[in-house]
Amino acid sequence: MIRNYLILFVQLFRYNLKIVFANKFIFFLLGAFGFYLMITIIILFDAEAYFTESDVFNLLLFPGLLIIFYPSTFGIQNDVDTRMIEVLFGIPNYRYKVWLLRLVIIFIVVYGFVILLGFLSTLALMPVPIFELGLQLMFPIFFLGALGFLFSTLIRNGAGTAAVMVLFGLIVWISSGILGESEWNIFLNPYDMPDSLSPVIWMEMLFYNRLYLIIGSVLAVLAALFRLQKRESFM
Repeated sequence: MIRNYLILFVQLFRYNLKIVFANKFIFFLLGAFGFYLMITIIILFDAEAYFTESDVFNLLLFPGLLIIFYPSTFGIQNDVDTRMIEVLFGIPNYRYKVWLLRLVIIFIVVYGFVILLGFLSTLALMPVPIFELGLQLMFPIFFLGALGFLFSTLIRNGAGTAAVMVLFGLIVWISSGILGESEWNIFLNPYDMPDSLSPVIWMEMLFYNRLYLIIGSVLAVLAALFRLQKRESFM
């Protein structure tokens, strides 16, 4: 019985994985891994390079965002193009379970990929707390992925959503330098504690930053699911 459920889960996982990445997963995976490999090689050949956990966090952030970019922005568009959207809207309340399952699958894949890169970083660069680092990276990745999912339901066009997310990402990246070590900084690096702050204040600031990202992510997903109630907007 357990074996049958396990086989069913694996088949369901693989089927939804093909849908959310539309068979383009390998390209984004290679792009993310290629970026990581290029930066790592540059660092290894730089004899004066000094690497910290903070640097590893920044190094792994972009590959994680790259992996989640396509499924979060083009997911609804792919359903419309393949007419899967018509099938989902024909099953009352079931479509929410489908899209929630896809989001869970996307974040599992991204977390697994980040863990893999963390392990490679431990071998090639310096020892890092792999699972803790992966979890910390998932806060901004989850937030931006949920926001991309919301924008895809508002814009209803994959290319338009991608353009908005790229622009939003650039604004956030630029503003992160202005916000610095603030709880409002989406890309706040938990391993880059300023010397001017005490550990207690830093942990409190980090706690509220992660809390805001979780609340924002949940609200974005709920708003996206609410938008998906309007069938006529997607048909």
